[in-house]
Amino acid sequence: MNRIKELRLAKGYTQVKLQMLTGIDQSDYSKIENGKRYFTFEQCKRLAIALDTSMDYLAGLTDEKEPYPRNK
Repeated sequence: MNRIKELRLAKGYTQVKLQMLTGIDQSDYSKIENGKRYFTFEQCKRLAIALDTSMDYLAGLTDEKEPYPRNK
């Protein structure tokens, strides 16, 4: 889960800020970031939007950080 932490720090966000942006409890987020818990599909989606990346990047399926075009 180092990718999540790397993106969070690059944006200058704290774990609490991500909690506010995603609705994921800070303690749950901390466990996800430290690899002690896996994120759900919905959590992955929320994190990808908040961190401006793709779900594939967060899941380690691609090394491309740029998000896909999103529907409005």
